[in-house]
Amino acid sequence: MTKLRSADYFFTGFQFLLFLSYFLNYYLFKVGQLLPDFIYGILTAIGIALCVLAIFRLQNNLSPFPRPKSKSNLVKDGVFKYIRHPIYTGIFISFLSYGLYLHSSSKIVVSLLLLVLFYFKSVYEEKLLEQKFSDYLAYKRKTGRFFPKFIHS
Repeated sequence: MTKLRSADYFFTGFQFLLFLSYFLNYYLFKVGQLLPDFIYGILTAIGIALCVLAIFRLQNNLSPFPRPKSKSNLVKDGVFKYIRHPIYTGIFISFLSYGLYLHSSSKIVVSLLLLVLFYFKSVYEEKLLEQKFSDYLAYKRKTGRFFPKFIHS
C-alpha cells in the first residue's frame, strides 16, 4: 500500500475544491464570443476523449493522488506516448472551452487556476515517478508535459 503524504492530500483536495467551484453558477463578468460555438464543442469533445483514453490506458495505475501506487507500472504508450499528463490536459481543455462557450469568466478563471495547480501537481508527481521508475527521466525528455513535443532535445 502506498503511504500518502500531506502534499498528496493538498494537491488532490485543492483540485477537488476547484472542480466544485467550477460547477457552481456564479459570474464575475461576462466574456464575449471569441470563436464560433461549434469550435468550443469540438474542443470540449477532444478534452473529454483525451481523458477517457488516458483513464482506459492507465487501468489499475489510476489514482486521484499524485503519488504512484506501490504496484503501478510506468505507462508510456497510447496517449502517454505523446503527453505525460493527458488527463490534466483533457480536463483543462474541456473546462476552458466549455467556460468560453458559456461566456463565463468564473469558469475561465477556475480553468486557468486548474492549469496552474496541474503544473505544480505534475512537478511533484514527476519527482516521485523519477524515484520509482528508472526510465522515467528518458521518457520525460522526449514527451511533453501537457502537449506533445515537436522538437526533441
